[in-house]
Amino acid sequence: MTGQISAKRKIRIILLRGLCGISASLTCGLVLFILVYVFAKGIPNISWKLLSTKPSYLSGEIGILPDILNTVYIIAAALAFVLPLGVGAAVYLTEYAKNKRIVSLIEYAAETLSGIPSIIYGLVGMLFFCKFLNMQTSLLAGALTLVIMNLPTVMRTTQESLKTVPRSYREGAFGLGAGKWRVIRTVVLPGCIDGIVTGCILSVGRILGESAALLFTAGFAHVLNGFFDGLRSSGATLTVALYFYAKEEGEFGVAFAIACVLMVLTLTVNLLAALAGHVFKRRKNL
Repeated sequence: MTGQISAKRKIRIILLRGLCGISASLTCGLVLFILVYVFAKGIPNISWKLLSTKPSYLSGEIGILPDILNTVYIIAAALAFVLPLGVGAAVYLTEYAKNKRIVSLIEYAAETLSGIPSIIYGLVGMLFFCKFLNMQTSLLAGALTLVIMNLPTVMRTTQESLKTVPRSYREGAFGLGAGKWRVIRTVVLPGCIDGIVTGCILSVGRILGESAALLFTAGFAHVLNGFFDGLRSSGATLTVALYFYAKEEGEFGVAFAIACVLMVLTLTVNLLAALAGHVFKRRKNL
């Protein structure tokens, strides 16, 4: 009987391993197919002129430099707001809040926010930031909309990282006479910097790939502006420009070229996330 049970278990293990292998192979195959297809279609259309010039409607030339700069502007503006808000909320909920029901309610609200479709964020951002606050269609309105979208990510990753800091570190600092804020600033936050960096990089990745919310709030303009002028003006990011050239202009070669740039940026962000996690893990182990 024992031999029969052992044989059945072996068969189940073999079947499960086979299914896991097939699933992993299909996933890797799909990723490789998308990468190869996008790069094969996009690389022949990439040129230095495309990357370093703005579009000229008189001559019909296409350039995506304004779109690249608008993407950088909106990432910088969104991170400037979302990092202090997200980290501050995480510190309050973990270190200061006493009422567990309120903490649970805020965490539930954050989880709900992270599951809302981005098109709804775009609609709310258009009505609140563009109309009610009279920001008009601008990169700043788009950045503030993305702040609301990415706030749960930064808050939750920081919160989980704060919980990994040993309680003995806090107690030792309190025993030396340090105040609450000093303990948080000099002991707790340095110990959870990896979570903050991870949340930051995840937010950058989501900002890079966002288009639905920005269609309503940031606009379609392909105008070359400085940072502060650009934030006050309408502007298309790379994802919005990809939609514009593919859907409105029918320039699928340019759309695939933009897709290549976005893929490279996304891969770079993921590599930076992995590298940052590895570096901070090594520092903790030292």
